[in-house]
Amino acid sequence: MHLYNKEQAIKRMNQFGQHHRPFVFIINYLQDASYIEEVAAVDSTELLYNLNGFTNQATSTEKYTPSFSAKPANSIHWQPSAESFYSYQRSFNIVRQNILAGNSFLTNLTCRTPVDTNLTLKDIYYHSKAIYKLWVKDTFTVFSPEIFVRIHQGKISSYPMKGTIDASIPSAAQLLMNDPKEAAEHATIVDLIRNDLSMVANQVSVSRYRYIDTLQTNQGAILQTSSEIQGILPENYPEHLGELIFRLLPAGSITGAPKKKTMQIIREAETYDRGFYTGIMGYSDGINLDSAVMIRFVEQEGEKMYFKSGGGITCQSDAESEYNEMKQKIYVPIY
Repeated sequence: MHLYNKEQAIKRMNQFGQHHRPFVFIINYLQDASYIEEVAAVDSTELLYNLNGFTNQATSTEKYTPSFSAKPANSIHWQPSAESFYSYQRSFNIVRQNILAGNSFLTNLTCRTPVDTNLTLKDIYYHSKAIYKLWVKDTFTVFSPEIFVRIHQGKISSYPMKGTIDASIPSAAQLLMNDPKEAAEHATIVDLIRNDLSMVANQVSVSRYRYIDTLQTNQGAILQTSSEIQGILPENYPEHLGELIFRLLPAGSITGAPKKKTMQIIREAETYDRGFYTGIMGYSDGINLDSAVMIRFVEQEGEKMYFKSGGGITCQSDAESEYNEMKQKIYVPIY
């Protein structure tokens, strides 16, 4: 998989947009490594995608053989080994101290968890139920429910996702909507994304605020809250697709606010490199575009599998609750 630096990636995306040539893109968290390729040139033995129904699975020549038998949900072995609460609390305290000092209003703190499983990356890709999926051979797979931005007929839309609860808890939806910490976190991220879109679009507004989606997992259902923010792009946006997308990066929902300082806090608090996790993936036909934030992420190193997950920390956050939310997100949507 050939990767481009930021300057090369922007230029390549602009060229594809200018000539209305369909392309797929994958951009890592730090935006210093990007895969930008015309749809016809994507090697399906190295990379598979299904991005909201736009897929190259039908063209794959590599035979897929599941590593488990019977119905997937009944034969899955999935055993995470989360870091200790003591270790998590160390990172949490770094974030909290910076928030109390006024350096950040919201910081997305993530962890890397070893998982013992009988699933391969390709198993997870094929059997996970998610609107956006990606598989990169021997490297990682991602099954994301979170839209980054969509561009359709000159309108750009974003759908930040913040706030999670186990759906089996009595009155879960009401508890989620009435939780002051979750409400504050969501309000902060909506304000951040609205400001981000205002850098590239006009008439930016929040068209839907804090609605609930249900996500199914191998461990049961969870509820998550999202909002919809929209704006109108300049007429010549296709020839500036690269600049437009990179101007919005990294995604606010997986960094925090203010973005630049919060990224420094993340670098200090987290104990690993995010890599492509919390970057973005998507496709464009040269005019319209659909993309997702790369959350729900499984990475392979040799024979070992790792799941990357996290959540937003505010001044109202409790370390134990955030630790449990991080662990709750270590799932595969196979059911």
